[in-house]
Formats: sequence, structure tokens, C-alpha cells
Amino acid sequence: MHPLSSIRNIGIMAHIDAGKTTTTERMLYYTGKNYKIGEVHDGAATMDYMEQEQERGITITSAATTVFWKCGGGQYKINIIDTPGHVDFTVEVERSLRILDGAVALFCAVGGVQPQSETVWKQADKYGVPRICYVNKMDRTGANFHSVLEQIREKLGATPVPLQLPIGSEECFVGIVDLVENKAYVWDDATQGAVYEEVEIPEEMQDEVDRYRMALIEGVAEESEAMLDKFMENPESITVDEIRQAVRQATISRKITPVFCGSSFKNKGVQPLLDAIAYYLPSPEDKPAIVGVSPETGKEEVRHPKLDEPFSALVFKIATDPFVGKVFFFRVYSGELKAGETVLNTYSGKKERVSRIFEMHANKQLPLESITAGNIAVAVGLKKVPTGTTICDEKHPIVLESMEFPEPVISIAVEPKTQDDIDKLDDALLKLAEEDPTFKVKVDEDSGQTLISGMGELHLEILLDRLKREFGIECNSGSPVVSYREAITVPVRHREIHKKQTGGKGQFADIEFELSPADEGVKGLQFINEVVGGNIPTAFIPAVEKGFAKAMTTGPLMGNSVISAKVRLIDGSFHPVDSDANAFEICASKGFRAAALKAAPTLLEPVMRVEVYTPDDYLGSVSGDLNRRRALIQGVDVAQGGQIIHAFAPLAEMFGYITSLRTLTSGRGTVSMEFDHYEQLPSAKIDELVNNRKFKF
Repeated sequence: MHPLSSIRNIGIMAHIDAGKTTTTERMLYYTGKNYKIGEVHDGAATMDYMEQEQERGITITSAATTVFWKCGGGQYKINIIDTPGHVDFTVEVERSLRILDGAVALFCAVGGVQPQSETVWKQADKYGVPRICYVNKMDRTGANFHSVLEQIREKLGATPVPLQLPIGSEECFVGIVDLVENKAYVWDDATQGAVYEEVEIPEEMQDEVDRYRMALIEGVAEESEAMLDKFMENPESITVDEIRQAVRQATISRKITPVFCGSSFKNKGVQPLLDAIAYYLPSPEDKPAIVGVSPETGKEEVRHPKLDEPFSALVFKIATDPFVGKVFFFRVYSGELKAGETVLNTYSGKKERVSRIFEMHANKQLPLESITAGNIAVAVGLKKVPTGTTICDEKHPIVLESMEFPEPVISIAVEPKTQDDIDKLDDALLKLAEEDPTFKVKVDEDSGQTLISGMGELHLEILLDRLKREFGIECNSGSPVVSYREAITVPVRHREIHKKQTGGKGQFADIEFELSPADEGVKGLQFINEVVGGNIPTAFIPAVEKGFAKAMTTGPLMGNSVISAKVRLIDGSFHPVDSDANAFEICASKGFRAAALKAAPTLLEPVMRVEVYTPDDYLGSVSGDLNRRRALIQGVDVAQGGQIIHAFAPLAEMFGYITSLRTLTSGRGTVSMEFDHYEQLPSAKIDELVNNRKFKF
């Protein structure tokens, strides 16, 4: 059993193609977990174990593994989660960051801070995750370490502090200067980077090294009065250990972000990065105690990462394993869980038995007898446990804060190619939706077609591929369509009376309410109860709120969900015999639909943040094409060999854009897109969509 102080739960996060999986593969090799290096471009990366990942050379699901690393006289247990870089799989990053203690943010030395880099950085900010930066691909043409530092400062609002400087760049990159130790290291290509040796700091770099090292020591000296006194007497008297300790504290408190560099593909710089994870990223002990709520009393509860506290854990990912069935990834926040023990499932309120516990290495499992606070593992045997569920000691229940997931922005209609597969398809889609909270399935009321919704074309393409490979179901699919949202634009007052007489006990509910746009920044239902004098019994108010919330899932124009609305419940009446919670829920649902039609409903479309790289010669053509797609160009930056156009564009106009861009730029342009916000559609477009609302194959 490893002491908590030597455990590191970290994620590798970055924009697509920054080298996350390659870096993780090198970590597995140098820590002795793998005997040979797996390459992404060969389809042999350990962490990209899905067939689709190996074929495409991208990461689709976050993979977990555990390695051990000796550093500074101690051994560290590092639980690593390699997350996807593609924006379509952003949920994998979101749920990983929720349970991690620290992260390594990777940046390409040529591309620098790219759109998805900003997205994952914001996600890490949201969960308060301390991080270190690793500037990868220093061997590539156009690599510029100092430019990336500046972009981290400007675009991410961070305080990057370089703890290394590269020796050379592009094809001349051979090693690094460690500013903490004031030593230079170069790697031996003949040993695949397993051997690296100390060398003299290059003479031409000495001034730069002295300048950066002095700035580092000055920063360290500011951390305490004692250190400042030492610095004033003799800056060189501050020891390596004191520098590391001060940098560690500043990193954990997120005052600074240490920056390292290397070329993972060329096997240079990975060992010092492992050292940095051990030295500077937090252990579970360094993080504040987790706060939750007692499901019995509603009062706040706290759990510390200690063995003698009641067991509590959060399920952050669900996957299906071909050998053991459904597996649940969970992070233990307190106590200990033994295989075979019973836990409380706070989602269902029922007790469930954890039959087996595994430590994961990509898609391979190592059985464990027990798992303790601060660790990540996989459970087998649980039943109805969605992503974000707390499992805990049944005698000391607690519900930890769950996770929020983005809503899908794109849909397609699907049907099985053979009638025999209709029931199989429903079961398979249900399983996939359990695994992926950003994947939604519903039946269109008008057409009767099954619609699947996701975060992008690639997301749905992968899911259809999984249906074929994992479940043996081939599907016909329609063209992708945008998942619009609906909104109301003017306030209306409405009275709804629900009466139903069926011979026996009838149903009666009467409500008066005002429906209006929600306050700025509010999503979903903003419900305000203003009923006085007991005109509606207090016991029925939650049913009214539930009815409104349910009705918002199907808007009045096209059946899309209503993005937000404010409901003020003003008055009503009830019948002493015929009124019950169900009657008031139905009444609220009917009332919302009727009122929404009078509240000038409108359609909102998803707008994407787009970055297009184009060589200089094609700038005019690419800009013109974007304007034709209703894009709003925000600006143009100069990049190596070309220009980068920043724009906002409606998703509906961007289907198949990559093909058009390649045609316009003779195959030299690239694009990255991610969802940014919803915006009201032009009225002519709304009429066109409402009149033609059918999904076609």
C-alpha cells in the first residue's frame, strides 16, 4: 500500500495532435510498464486500444493506467488518464478532470495554444486542477518554445514559469537545461532515449540560462520572508530542494504553471517530465477535503482522504468490457473498499455488491483485494449507476457533487438494415447512452424515426461504427441535422384548468402562471412559487415544477428542448377529492405548451468557434467561402507559412466544410471547430425549417 503523499492522479490533456498518447506511451516504456514503445502512427499505442483509435490514430476514450516512478529518493505511484484531444469527445476530458488531482497540459511547439487547448484549460480551471505544461515536438520545423510561453500567458491568462530551456530546436534539438538544478542534459538516440547524460551548459546559452534562473529564484524568494532574507544575502544559497518546495506550493495553489519541454516522439524530455509530476503536482493529501450532502438530512458532509473515514467514491466513467461485462471507473475519496463488499448506490438509493475490483492498464485488468482513499480503480457488479453517481458506505451516506455535461448539437436518423435487429438496436443504443452522457437517443414524434444525437459528425460516425463492430448491427443513417434549441421571447400570462371525470375519482388541477424568458445566465427552468393562502397545497408545488420541467424537453415549434424559461406560479385552485400531484403535473405540462405558443417562440442554432489555417495565396477564397456560410470573421493572425482565420459560424453551414477547404487550398488548409454558443436564427430560416421538419434517409 502506497502512502497518500506518494500518489499522483494526473490527466494528460491537449488539443488534437499535440502528442498526448505518444507522451503517455513513452511514460509506460521508461517506467517499465511496457517493454517496447507503442506508436500511434503504427496503430500500436497501448492506450489507444479501440480498433477505431488504432485505425484513425486518434484517442476516442480516456484510458487509465498506473505506473511507478523512482524520483528524489522515493517511489511514486502515478495514475495516468490519457484523454482525447478531439472536441467531439470533450466529455471524456470533463469527467476525467472532475476526479483528478493534477494535469499535464501538452502544447505543440509549432501550433502553440490551439482552440481545444483553451477548452481543456477552462475545464481544468472549472474544477480547480493544478497543472504543469509540456511543450512537445521541439524537433519539428517551426518549433518555438518562447512563442508558446507567450501564448500560454496571453491566451490562457496563466503565469507560465519555465523550469527548463531547450538546447536547440527543430532538427537541432538535442536536450534541455534544467533551471532548478542548473544542469544540462542530452539524450542518447541509440538507446531510444532510455539513457541521457549531463553535459556542460552550452556557452551561447549561458546568459539566457542565468537570466531565467535568477527570475526563478527571485520568484521563489517572494514565497516567504525567510527565503527573501536568504536571497538578499546570497541568491545562490537557496538550495534545489527549497526551490522545488516553493515551486510545488505555488503550483498547487495555482499561482504559477511550471513549463517543461521535449520531443516525446524522439524520446527526449520524458523522464524529467515524470520527475516533474512527482515533484510539483499534488497528492490526494494536498487537495482540500471533498464536500458532499447527506441524502437523509440534506446537511453538508465532509470526507477527508483517510483510511479511517467512511468509504466514499465517485463513478466517473462506464465502459463495456468483452470479458467481464460492464465496468465502472471510480475515484475513492475516503475510506477503503474491499472486493465483495456492499455499497450504497445514491442514485437508486439501493445497496449494491461490488463483486470485483480491478486496477486498469488501458483495457487490461489487474485484480485487487481492496482499494483505498486517493486511488482510481474499476468496479464490476454494480447495476443502475450512471456517470457522476456517488457510491458510499451504507451507514454513512453522502452525495458528492456530480458532473455537468454539454448538450448534443447534431442529430441523425438511424434504422437497422434488417427487421430482426430492431430490438437489438434499442438495447445497443441504451448501452452506448449509458457509457456516454453526451450521446442521446429519442424517437421523433412526427416521423416515428429513431434519432441519435451527439457532439459532432465524428462522434456519431464512431458510434455507428461501434454498433456494427461491437453489437453486430448494421444501420442505415440519414444526413446529419443540427440539434436546434427553442426559446420564448415575450412574457405571457396563462391559466390552465385540467379536468378529467372517469366515473370514479376524477382529476382536477387549476394553475395560473406567467411564462417569460429566464434571467440572464440561467439555463433550464427558473421556477418561482408566488402562491399564497393555500390556493394550491404546498405538497403539489413540486409536481407543478416537475410538469413544467418535463414540458420544456419538447418545444412548441419543432419539438426541440427549450433552452431556458422563467415560470412564476401566481395562483390556482384544487378539489379536495379529485386533486393530486399527478393532476397538477399534467396541468403544468399542458399549460406550458399552450403558453409557449403565445410567447413568440423562436429557434436557436448552435454556433461554432472556428479556426482555419490557410496558406497566404488562398486567404481571399477561404474568407469569401466563410462569409457565404454566414460566418462572422473575428480576426486573422499570421502563422508560419500562412494565416489563421478566427470566426464564429453556424454549425448548419459547416457540414462537410473540411472537404470544401481542401478543394479551395489544394489540400493545404486545416480547420478546427468547437461549439461556442446558441444564437437566434433568421426568421426566414425558422419558417423554412418548421415547414420542412422531417428527418429523411
